[in-house]
Amino acid sequence: MSWTGRSAGLLVAAAVVMSGAACTADSGGGGHSCANRYTYQDRSYGDVANVEFTLGKKLGVATKPPCEDTGGQDKNEEPVMKETAYEVDGISPKVAIAIGDTPKTATFFAVYSGSKLPPEVQKLIDGS
Repeated sequence: MSWTGRSAGLLVAAAVVMSGAACTADSGGGGHSCANRYTYQDRSYGDVANVEFTLGKKLGVATKPPCEDTGGQDKNEEPVMKETAYEVDGISPKVAIAIGDTPKTATFFAVYSGSKLPPEVQKLIDGS
């Protein structure tokens, strides 16, 4: 793998770790901050920066739950946000989707555990 490929992989891994750090449990009722998280078909997706992908067909609606990082329920809490979920060509929606108001504004999101990206996503990042 070239130096550029390794650097891009490291940058993406760092972005994933930072996204995960933004979603930490609070000390109160076990809620989570959800800065860069969406849910689609009972799966949670986190954003992954700097991924070149081809948008596929429209899948449905992804939801961004309100952030619960204040330690308690607030009556002025932001509402659940809904945006369109799209397929990412060559990757199962169980692994990655794109989310945005329009196809032009769609951003890449992936399901991952901790700081490890699914192999299909890493392969897309590496350009293999």
